[in-house]
Amino acid sequence: MHANPEEQLNEDQRLRSEDRAHLVMLLWFLVALFIASRAFYIQVVKHSYYVDVADRQYITNGPVNFDRGTVFFSHYREELVPAAQLSTTYRVAIDPTAISNATSTYEKLVTHLPLLDSVSFMARATKVGDPYEEIAKDISAETVAQIKLEKLTGVSFVKDNKRAYPQMDIGSKILGFVGNDGSRVKGQYGIERYYNDVLSRSGSSQSVNFFAELFADIEKTSISNTDAKEGDIVLTIDAEAERALHNALVETKKEWNSDIIGGIIMDPQTGNILAMDSLPSFDPNAYANVEDASFFLNQNVSGVYEMGSIIKPLTMAAALDSGAVTEETTYNDTGFRDLNGYKVKNFDGQARGAGTAMQTILDKSLNIGIVFLVEQLGTKRFQQYFKNFGLGEETGIDLPGEASGLTKNLDSNVLVDSATAGFGQGIAVTPIQTVRALAALGNGGKLVNPHVVDTIIYNNGTTKKIVQDPPTQVITEKTSEEISRMLVHVVDTALKNGTYKMDRYSIAAKTGTAQIAKGGGGYYEDRYLHSFFGYFPAYEPKYIIFLYHTNPKGAEYASATLTDPFFKLVKFLISYYEVPPDR
Repeated sequence: MHANPEEQLNEDQRLRSEDRAHLVMLLWFLVALFIASRAFYIQVVKHSYYVDVADRQYITNGPVNFDRGTVFFSHYREELVPAAQLSTTYRVAIDPTAISNATSTYEKLVTHLPLLDSVSFMARATKVGDPYEEIAKDISAETVAQIKLEKLTGVSFVKDNKRAYPQMDIGSKILGFVGNDGSRVKGQYGIERYYNDVLSRSGSSQSVNFFAELFADIEKTSISNTDAKEGDIVLTIDAEAERALHNALVETKKEWNSDIIGGIIMDPQTGNILAMDSLPSFDPNAYANVEDASFFLNQNVSGVYEMGSIIKPLTMAAALDSGAVTEETTYNDTGFRDLNGYKVKNFDGQARGAGTAMQTILDKSLNIGIVFLVEQLGTKRFQQYFKNFGLGEETGIDLPGEASGLTKNLDSNVLVDSATAGFGQGIAVTPIQTVRALAALGNGGKLVNPHVVDTIIYNNGTTKKIVQDPPTQVITEKTSEEISRMLVHVVDTALKNGTYKMDRYSIAAKTGTAQIAKGGGGYYEDRYLHSFFGYFPAYEPKYIIFLYHTNPKGAEYASATLTDPFFKLVKFLISYYEVPPDR
């Protein structure tokens, strides 16, 4: 018996309705399962993240959880010393709508927050309909813990991560700081700027809505912190060597009232910068208090100076290396030369006469001797040597703001331009260029690549050792040994009449004094740049020290102002690094 057509239709409709109901139920089940799993992920797996969000729920226009990589100083004992890191502090806030007795609340808070102003607090605490007012910031966790024991109604705390520099002004010219450039927070100056991409964190300033995250594949968005470029940085800077250099500069500047003073300690074999500093300086924890932005500049890479007589050993090395002279060559030192109307004289105007030795040029720092060397070399060959030494070009050091220098005299066809360049006047170069060139005198004739970063430790667990390009051979090993021997003679017999000779260590060194150029041309008669460099042990040097300062008061020559701080640093390095004697 066949079913009634109308009954059959009703049955089909009923079945279709049941199927749709089952489908809807299945869809709802899947949605509920998805929401539950995402909620578990967010509430459990990412619990700490949302605790931070909750801590900051009243804060606007600020990072959810500022994050940034750590910068470490190295240490002789292979310990890493934090130089730039995150520090956690708290902001204290009140809810005026929940405070019943503002006076009592203030009296309890001020015992822990002594700088809390009563007038300001009462004005904030009595606002009508205002649920949130900040009353203090940069409060330590210990203080917050003490306040919490008071169990004050209407008082809350917001956690902040911020950049901290535990060494304060030690190494600040290398580190720079993190600040707001008007649109975002990023590294300013130094390593913080140069390696901003490595140190910054992609999710450190973003917030994600809880419900939006339920339905978003959030690990594939910008919150993900899996970029291998992000990491921490280990510097070649040794924490104790940096502190020793800084203290030496502070003491010397105070004694001689210098305008600018700076110094570099480098491994001449590798280009590793062990210490670098200049004054005036700043504390990066309080960079906003610095009124003169020039204090942020690292004069060792951005400043250009006429260096004076420390350049003379480069001229001597070029003349020896080219074969233009030998150590036995002599000349007639007249004490004065007229080079097409430009008068050149020795520092004391005195002639040393016929038979003056090459060693005497360095011992007595004779300008006329340098003119002789440049004449023997010829201007073109002399200029090429100086360019090979890297004078007038950037070293490529991994710090921002490097200057190339002012060395147009090295392209001149006029003898006097090369002659004056040969004794460190008429060309202005950076301290980092200078120390790199001078290092070649002692390291076998190689032009190394100065650098301050040793290693990058990436967040994905990999480590990258920064490998420098092979050094360039600019003079022969024989010439390096010859010029080193001559510079040891300078220390042992000529510098302060040999009173600084070290019986157990060979030190190769030279001083420099240069008149400071006027802005409109010419030179000041009473303003000088003093410089001093030296390396040791002289024939296989591990350390080169370079010091300079501008306009010191009370002494005309660098031997008076920089000899003591130089040898103080030498003795520190010998003791700290346990350098064995070579004599």
